[in-house]
Amino acid sequence: MKVAIFDYGAGNIFSLKVALEKRGATVDVIKSFDQADNYSGLLLPGVGNFDPAVQSMRKSSKTTFQEYVQDKIPVLGICLGMEMFFEKSEEGKEQGLSVMEGEVVILPNKFKIPHMGWNNLKIRKSNPLMDGIPDSSWVYFVHSYRVKPKNDDIIVADSDYGIAVPAIVNRGTLYGTQFHPEKSGKIGSMMIQNFLRECKK
Repeated sequence: MKVAIFDYGAGNIFSLKVALEKRGATVDVIKSFDQADNYSGLLLPGVGNFDPAVQSMRKSSKTTFQEYVQDKIPVLGICLGMEMFFEKSEEGKEQGLSVMEGEVVILPNKFKIPHMGWNNLKIRKSNPLMDGIPDSSWVYFVHSYRVKPKNDDIIVADSDYGIAVPAIVNRGTLYGTQFHPEKSGKIGSMMIQNFLRECKK
């Protein structure tokens, strides 16, 4: 199976690529959707800043994200990659990819920012990404922002950081994690395998 990681200047491409390859995927790193054919899935990595990342995706391709995905290709957005799914972010002024309704807001300053470390998941609903993963599993976060979906029905799981932080979202073929599966040990590895299984369908 062949999947693509979109390189918009994020810093965790290598570790994500290694995690995918360990699960048997062939991985290409792409910088444009215009030459990105015949992939079974797409990943948006999760280290960087909102505006430069969105700008890079738009400037590098005549084909838009929406045209490329067309609700057919499974996409996994990780941390910043998930945040870009939404309409806007307090981190910048650019319009997000707007494939999910809502916004991205900074964590309240009464909490330590960035939120960095292991927190457990509270599963709200069953989901292909969570197949075989028990409630209260621990995953690794590094972030200063959280998403505020317009419709909470897209939230698959959240995590308690003094406030509820949406940890996993899903709409159709779009999956997002606020945490880093590639840094989350066995549980993260299982999620990556579950995502790759969706790419095979």
